[in-house]
This record gives sequence, structure tokens and C-alpha cells, in this order.
Amino acid sequence: MKQGSSRRPKLVLYPARNASPIPGSSPADYQIYASYYGSAGGGFFGKLKVVRQTDGRLLYPYDGSDTIGPFATTAQAVAAARARGEEIINGDLLSPEL
Repeated sequence: MKQGSSRRPKLVLYPARNASPIPGSSPADYQIYASYYGSAGGGFFGKLKVVRQTDGRLLYPYDGSDTIGPFATTAQAVAAARARGEEIINGDLLSPEL
């Protein structure tokens, strides 16, 4: 980089919130983000985000969604979160949330 010049951050565009819903046609049309977090009382909880990539719709978490866990290990928490994500995807493929 040259002295005095600054690099601008990349602009990431997301679909507009009022975009028409576009249902997924296969599991490849979805993205699962599975992780975990620990609690002060002990145990690990799965953390999950499921996005339908065809229209950018966030399918999980939603208001009122239950917690995933607690589990004894981080691997169990992540595996449970991933399994829940696959359930959500299969449900959306059968009956798309519009």
C-alpha cells in the first residue's frame, strides 16, 4: 500500500428484506453454521444459524426457539446443533417457509 492511502473495506450485499421468497430445491441451497458456547453452570450448548441461500432468509434461530443442550462435551454440542440444522433444512424442503 502506498503511504497515505487507505484501503476501503469490501462491500457485502445481502438480499433485500422485502425480496420475494425463493424456496430451496436441495440441501445445497442452505448453509448451516454450527458452533457451541459454555455456560457458567457447566455444560455446553449448541449454537446454530441456518440460512436459505436462495433468498438470504434466516430460518434459525427464530423468536422462541429452544436451546440445544446442555451437553458434556463441545463435540456433542456441535453435533446436536448440526443435526438440528439438518432437520430444519429437511422441513423447509418439504414445506418451505415463505
